[in-house]
Amino acid sequence: MSDDTPSTVGTRLARARKRRGLTQIGLAERATYSRSHIAGVEAGRKVATPAFVASVAAALNVDPAELYGQPYQAHGRDDRLHAVIPELRRAIALGDVGPDLRGSSRSLDVLAAETATVRRLLNDAKLSKAGTRLPSVLEELSWWAHDGDDPRAWGLLSRALYLAASLTRRLGYSGDCLALLEREAAAARRSGEPNLRLLEPLLRALVLTGMNQSLPALRLLDRASAEVVTGRPDAGEVQGALGLRSAVIAARAGDATRAWDYHGRVTDMIHAAGQVTAVYGQEVTAANAAVHGAAVAVELGDMDEAVRRDERIGERTLSALPLERRTHHEIDMARALTEAGAYDRALRRLSFAERNAPLMTHYHPTAHTVVAHLVDVRRTLPEPLRRLHARVVG
Repeated sequence: MSDDTPSTVGTRLARARKRRGLTQIGLAERATYSRSHIAGVEAGRKVATPAFVASVAAALNVDPAELYGQPYQAHGRDDRLHAVIPELRRAIALGDVGPDLRGSSRSLDVLAAETATVRRLLNDAKLSKAGTRLPSVLEELSWWAHDGDDPRAWGLLSRALYLAASLTRRLGYSGDCLALLEREAAAARRSGEPNLRLLEPLLRALVLTGMNQSLPALRLLDRASAEVVTGRPDAGEVQGALGLRSAVIAARAGDATRAWDYHGRVTDMIHAAGQVTAVYGQEVTAANAAVHGAAVAVELGDMDEAVRRDERIGERTLSALPLERRTHHEIDMARALTEAGAYDRALRRLSFAERNAPLMTHYHPTAHTVVAHLVDVRRTLPEPLRRLHARVVG
């Protein structure tokens, strides 16, 4: 395999495997997948699912981002996002000392509004706009927090750090994400908001799952769920967000009973409450629970159930979701339809995702693997797929 072979998860996996002197059989003995499955991914006949990538990356002792090819390059797109990373690393490095501000800071009220704007931009899948605003928000909030030790400033800093960690994880910078989460947890402990610190496990669990550590991730989420302080306005939101994350991770671990139990408990809670108060911007709604149900089915490999749930969701439910969440669902369904062999329908779903949230789609590893697989299984490429591949994979 030469270095000019088009890069996919399969080709990168084959290279990493050979560098370690392993045959496909040798890798299968270390991972939880058969030799034929590994051969199928390397040859482009099988989709490289997140669970597969996590398993073989752990077996090869490499970062999953290496197999995905992250961080993805711009391919002619607006790539201001990567330029933000050094600025976020400066926020990490300042750590416990706080910044030396050049000039004056905006007020906490203005910074609270700015933090809410960044969250809204991320929910709208406007990643570049969110990323360019984050560094100054972090710097100024860090100054406020360290200068006056104000619990409100620590709480706002915690929220902003969570948003920064979420962005870096999406771009494939797992190490930066974990470092930001360490700072987020420390800030949350000084905020006077006991449930705020329980948001950190939501992102840490995703990083752990990508490292093929789904069971420790579930223990982390279960522990956080048990520590939710009830009777507070944010309790239902935090409990629900932890439960939905647990459902998908349990499904990826192959535990259907546990996954549907988590999902059912959150669904029941939402129905009983009527409306869950959103203090931190977590989406604990009937619509989000519905798309999480489809995601659980996809992770369990039950594509028929995923399609049935998708059909029941309908446009009205999807329109109630933030664009980021809806786009994630479209990418999930593109993967499900691809694995079911419905390639034309998968292409339509992925194309819809890209039209509505181009940067999010271009930077999503599942979108990359689905596009690559759709190309691999075609003898001739339809023009829409050829153009999508050029934009997403390059």
